[in-house]
Amino acid sequence: MTAKVLVVDDIPANVRLLQAKLEADYYDVVTAHSGQEAIETAIIEQPDIILLDVMMPGVDGYEVTRQLKELAETRHIPIILVTALDGRDDRLSGLEAGADDFLTKPLDDVILFARLKALVRLKHLSDELRQREQSSRRMGLIDANQLHRQMTAPGNVLILDDQVRQAERLMVALGEQHRCAYETDPKAALKIALGRVDLLVLNLAARDFDPLRFVAHLRSSELTRQLPVLGLFNPDERPTLLKGLELGVSDVLPRPVDIQELLARARGQIRRKRYADFLRASLDRSLELAVTDPLTGLNNRRFMDLQLTQLMRRHLKTDDPVSLLLLDIDHFKRVNDGFGHDAGDEVLKEFARRVSQNVRAIDMPCRLGGEEFVVLMPDTPADAAQTIAERVRQAVAEAPFSLPDGRTLDVTVSVGVSSLLGLGDTLEAFIKRADEAVYEAKQSGRNRVILRAA
Repeated sequence: MTAKVLVVDDIPANVRLLQAKLEADYYDVVTAHSGQEAIETAIIEQPDIILLDVMMPGVDGYEVTRQLKELAETRHIPIILVTALDGRDDRLSGLEAGADDFLTKPLDDVILFARLKALVRLKHLSDELRQREQSSRRMGLIDANQLHRQMTAPGNVLILDDQVRQAERLMVALGEQHRCAYETDPKAALKIALGRVDLLVLNLAARDFDPLRFVAHLRSSELTRQLPVLGLFNPDERPTLLKGLELGVSDVLPRPVDIQELLARARGQIRRKRYADFLRASLDRSLELAVTDPLTGLNNRRFMDLQLTQLMRRHLKTDDPVSLLLLDIDHFKRVNDGFGHDAGDEVLKEFARRVSQNVRAIDMPCRLGGEEFVVLMPDTPADAAQTIAERVRQAVAEAPFSLPDGRTLDVTVSVGVSSLLGLGDTLEAFIKRADEAVYEAKQSGRNRVILRAA
């Protein structure tokens, strides 16, 4: 896995040594020799990960980490703090500052590269979402206050451990800040993980089940692939640790568990997941807005054009029938002129609701524009489409529409029906036939369905 790594150390020999090791493993390496230079280089180079020495003159690694995590340009970059210090307070200081991991000198190369690959993999998964963030902000789809609330709210933590007493201790400790539950059965845990779980704490030293197989199963399922896993490992079981990181464990913590470090690592994993979830939801909203009419909630013309092209392609390949309804509300201008645009909007929304309730699940109602609507009908011959069109017409005409001021209004619709005719037919001709049928319905007195088969 190739990636760009920023190596930061005030001792040139340390930088050269790390650079040589990383480049031998095909990493692209950039370097910095001070805290301030590290910040500037990170902004310009946008590395995939930062290896940052803690003990530097001037701005130390903790402060560099805090500043990088405060900058919008760099807060997404994982940081591994590297230091000769191995005290509990030092690790906690680094994690609290925003670091993703904390490695001590002399570096264990195998552990270093395992952590690099794990963190780079996580970053690559989130990069596409992050790139969408700016466009989502421009569209007003990201509320900074809502994002802050979501990222700092208590998380849903599931503990999977075959040692009940340890699981209970973990649940009590994590329960001070989060909503927690524990399971000893991996099958039961997997069912829970399909729900709203923000973090899974897994005992990698479990003996009653295979924790590595459980991780592999999580990562093979689309529904649980993004779920963060914090693995608890025995320091003397190095192969298990390395295999866990390779399979997709997000973060690791040695046993016996330091509760404060557990809380710090859990908080970091939950915040990262909440951020990714928020961006995915924002992206979903932006995609929905791109193909949805904001007034009626129906699909818009852009969606209709895309679907028509696909339906036409499939029709020419398989000869499956495709039909279309073109609906035009009768005398709609009189509604706007006589009752006001608010009344007109209410009529359009109620009309869309009645159409949606009277077509089938496979049909695709769309608002073409103004008072014109279209229903795309895959796998539907002309006679079936005409029957459904008549049902829609009756649903519109049978009950008055309620207006915002309490008055009611009778509304009718003229409907044109057309179907694709196979080779030689075109989308333009398909739509034109429906349009001509609507015109005929209008000329014939409105409030009727006309089929234009050819």
